Amino acid sequence: MHYIITALGCKVNQYEAQAIETLLHAHGFTPAADGEPVDLIVVNTCAVTAEGGRKSRQMIRKLREEHPQALCAVCGCWSQLSPEDAASIGADVVHGSGSKQAFVDDILRALNEHTPVTCVDNPFQRFDFEPLPAGAAYGRTRAMLKIQDGCNNFCTYCVIPYTRGRIRSLPLDEMARQAAHLAQEGYRELVLTGIEIASYGRDLPGELTLADAVETVAAAAPQMRLRLGSLEPTVITEDFCRRAAATGQVCPHFHLSLQSGCDRTLARMNRKYNTTEFLACVERLRRYFPGCALTADMITGFPGETEADQAAAVAFLEQVGFAAVHVFPYSRRPGTKADAMPEQLSHAVKSARAHEAQRVADACKQRYLAQQVDRILPVLFETEHDGNWVGHSDNYCLVRVAGDDLRGVVKNVKISAVSGQMLVGDLV
Repeated sequence: MHYIITALGCKVNQYEAQAIETLLHAHGFTPAADGEPVDLIVVNTCAVTAEGGRKSRQMIRKLREEHPQALCAVCGCWSQLSPEDAASIGADVVHGSGSKQAFVDDILRALNEHTPVTCVDNPFQRFDFEPLPAGAAYGRTRAMLKIQDGCNNFCTYCVIPYTRGRIRSLPLDEMARQAAHLAQEGYRELVLTGIEIASYGRDLPGELTLADAVETVAAAAPQMRLRLGSLEPTVITEDFCRRAAATGQVCPHFHLSLQSGCDRTLARMNRKYNTTEFLACVERLRRYFPGCALTADMITGFPGETEADQAAAVAFLEQVGFAAVHVFPYSRRPGTKADAMPEQLSHAVKSARAHEAQRVADACKQRYLAQQVDRILPVLFETEHDGNWVGHSDNYCLVRVAGDDLRGVVKNVKISAVSGQMLVGDLV
């Protein structure tokens, strides 16, 4: 049987989509090629913003219309919140963000019995981490390993704790086993991902931390370079930086969950740090990983944000000198504390402030790219077009070179110029 699968939103959703594919393959399913009949549609949905929910609904409707004969199976954070809506727009199997093995089991049951299935649990009743097959989507050169799920932070703007539940961590022995397997499969880079990986280990005995996870994976897969998913600044301690740098395998690229560069806004968001503490994290990372790329997320137009707050947040981008920033206008999510806050800003104001912040962020990115000229960067090559190969450097810059058959290979590149959002250079 042939399937189509799509994942919206974060890297965890991408990871879970490839795990669902692996589980389906064990039952004889194969991905549908262009023009082939489709028996199964799978959509892993997103609810991190209202836009994520809208895109999830749009994708379900689109695939449902294109393949009316196929079984439509939906899972993820949006269907966790809105299972009735998912069923009403054509989903035959509706799960939330819970067990992916149970999701595949219900897909098989629906195909055999020709009956719809809806099964959405209470995320706060999840107490165990579900190990899933680690790996990568077809044709990818880097693999992902999910080491953590859930979140205990309860930021005032965020719905994810209500869709994912509290933190659960992958035990170190299973983590080492999966990392070693991926190394044997030939992957050269491994991304450690999760909903909030900075909290890794807090639910496990032994006072484990993310540094323990990094050291475990590095020892199990000594030939792979390691990339970390989004990090809460609170995890960037002296101990973490020292231990991560000592592995010699952690990529000098750190995506920090900033959200705002204004202390007043950070407090209303219920973030666990201020800008002074964030700058101390930046100093530690740059001391242990000289020249590292620091990237971030930023929300503009939070309820009650003044023009002075916006100016402070934008100035903070310049002060840090990020390599890249993803800027989002604040998105109201029913059920969160921020949704009930007074002084909600208009869509026009939120968008204008996002545009201003993104303009500054883009200028910071161009300055960081310019700093790479004349450097030698190790690049993992991924795609080819007209004799030019493109891949990501260890500090996550896109790099283009002329070459032959470089897929999945790490090569040193002497950077000669910046071309738009990309670096160009020559193999060393």
